[in-house]
Amino acid sequence: MNREQLLDSLQDSVKESVISAMSRVKREFFLPAALKSRAYDDTPLPIGLNQTISAPHMVAIMCDLLDLQPGMTVLEVGGGSGYHAAVMAAMVGPTGMVYSVERMPELVAMAKRNLENAGITNVTMIETDGSLGLPEHAPYDRISVAATAPRIPEPLKQQLKVGGKMVLPVGRDYQDLYLVTRKNGFCVEEKMGVIFVPLIGEEGFKEQI
Repeated sequence: MNREQLLDSLQDSVKESVISAMSRVKREFFLPAALKSRAYDDTPLPIGLNQTISAPHMVAIMCDLLDLQPGMTVLEVGGGSGYHAAVMAAMVGPTGMVYSVERMPELVAMAKRNLENAGITNVTMIETDGSLGLPEHAPYDRISVAATAPRIPEPLKQQLKVGGKMVLPVGRDYQDLYLVTRKNGFCVEEKMGVIFVPLIGEEGFKEQI
């Protein structure tokens, strides 16, 4: 599948703003050299260290659920190689900012290189335990979590603005993608079954599952 075919395949399932952002971010910048030819296969691909880059349709769905708008401040948990952050950065534009946290220093370094090579300047990569969020830049308009948690981490809920939205997978063997909206309390909606790598950390899983 090439880039145009991939984008066409998403036309009926997500908003035009998501398609537009994905058209401006080249996925090959975020893949190991040996896999660049597969950049527009709609499937997860390995990026090393037992981690993956999400399938393009999953990135599109999560961005669509978050309803990202120009100027928003976004927290991403599980930055990986930087692709998902890059798409969100394209959606929030130059007046917005994406803070992307990743626990593996090798991936933080890789993502920084990838983002620089792709010419993306409104993503800040930070090495830390993403299950605890990033309180120094909170509260966030949107939070995107690209690793499955045993439950919705309380620190992430508390770092969400009132009116803000968070999308994350929850579960061990069977995982559901949740959309969490902060109102007076928290509204939690189950959206679909998914498969993600585990969120390792104090508020996540203690080890690989």
